[in-house]
Amino acid sequence: MTLTIPDATTGPPQSPYTVIGLDPSLTATGIASTRGWCEVIGYRKARAKDPGITQLPHAERLTAMRNLVNQVITAIGQPDLVVIELPAVSRSGGGAHERGWFWWQLYNQLHNTQIPIGLLSPNQRALYATGKGNAGKGAVIDQVSRRFPAWNTDGNDNAADAVTLMAAGTDWLGHPITPMPQTHRAALTKAIWPNTLGDPS
Repeated sequence: MTLTIPDATTGPPQSPYTVIGLDPSLTATGIASTRGWCEVIGYRKARAKDPGITQLPHAERLTAMRNLVNQVITAIGQPDLVVIELPAVSRSGGGAHERGWFWWQLYNQLHNTQIPIGLLSPNQRALYATGKGNAGKGAVIDQVSRRFPAWNTDGNDNAADAVTLMAAGTDWLGHPITPMPQTHRAALTKAIWPNTLGDPS
C-alpha cells in the first residue's frame, strides 16, 4: 500500500495516523505517540555505585543494551510511522560505539517489521520545534510545552525531542497537530521520508 505523500501546503487528511517520535539514547530514550502519551526509557543503575551502561563488562553490557532495545520496541508497538532522530555523528564523549549499535538495532528491528521510518537530523528536529536549527535544548522544551501541551514532558529534553519528531511526522502526513510556521515546516522538506507503508527508508 502506497502512502499519500502530501505537499507542504495540504491540509489535514480525513484519516489520522499513529505516529511515534523516537529519540534514541542509552540512558534516556524519548518516545512520543500521537495517541497522547510520551515516556522516557533508559538504563538505570541498581545502586548509586554501579557503573553506567558503557562501563559494564562486555557480556553484561550487551545484555543490558539488548534488554533496552526490546523495551523500546515493545513501547513503540505497530504504528503507521516512526520518526527517528539521526545520530549526532560529531558528538564527542564516551559511549559512541554503544550508541551507534543501539541506534542501528532499533532501526533494524523497525525495518524488519516493515514499519515505515522517517529520519530527522538533530538540526532538522530543532528547526521544526523552534524555527532555528541551532536552538538549544531549553528552547525546544519551551516550544514543545507551548505548542503541544497535551504531551506532558515534565521538562525532559528527551521527551520533548520525541514529541517534536512525532509532530513532524504527523505534519508530513498531512495531519498537523497544530498549525506551524513555514520557517519551522522547512525541516520537513529536508528530512528523509518513506515511500510506501511496506518500504521503510
